[in-house]
Amino acid sequence: MIGLQRTKAVGGALAGAALGRLLPPQCMACAAAVNETGRLCADCWAGIDFLAPPHCATCGLPFDHDLGADVLCGACLAVTPTFERARAVMRYGEVAGKLVIGLKHGDRTHLAPALGRWLARAGASLLADADCIVPVPLHRRRLLARRYNQSALLALALGRATGVAVIPDGLRRRRATPSQAGLSRLQRFGNVRGAFMAPPRRAAALAVRRVVLVDDVMTTGATVSECARVLLKAGAGAVDVLTLARVVRSD
Repeated sequence: MIGLQRTKAVGGALAGAALGRLLPPQCMACAAAVNETGRLCADCWAGIDFLAPPHCATCGLPFDHDLGADVLCGACLAVTPTFERARAVMRYGEVAGKLVIGLKHGDRTHLAPALGRWLARAGASLLADADCIVPVPLHRRRLLARRYNQSALLALALGRATGVAVIPDGLRRRRATPSQAGLSRLQRFGNVRGAFMAPPRRAAALAVRRVVLVDDVMTTGATVSECARVLLKAGAGAVDVLTLARVVRSD
């Protein structure tokens, strides 16, 4: 499976490079002409809400006003997350959705290198302390149907951009779960409980390491919280979370 993901990533990059020699560069979101491959047009760039401080010191929820460097949001004050810090490149919206869905369901694997560089910038503070990167896994049935794990492609691209070691199979999804769409926050957490495991053969690679967990989208944080819990139980020293986009609860 991991070899398939790596082959898909390399194949997508090579296909994108070959296409770039034949066709003019296109916007990653809308396919409008741009000056350089891996860019957005002016309209799509303006349509992305890149996330930056001020935000919750733990989960990265954006604040309207600067309340201080160590301030937590209400949700993190009520229940301490299993991860230490979570950051995301952008708020999930129309343009962000096109990028996420194109990568996830549209076979647009050639987007991964550019999006990996975006992750590197957004997660610089996390990656400065990181020992390794682990992607959120797909269940094997979904992986066979899709042929690649978009989170693994992002993790591999992030590793190439930063030099941080990637453990593509640091987690395994041992139970297929129904889609999280339409579920309440509580239902989402229950849906993924017990769905992941850390393979014993990766215990030494994770032991006392600070892990950056990579996923495409964070909504309630249920999936990444469960993955972080499993990694910590397997011996990881700490887990931070880095996602391409996040749904902001006020949206």
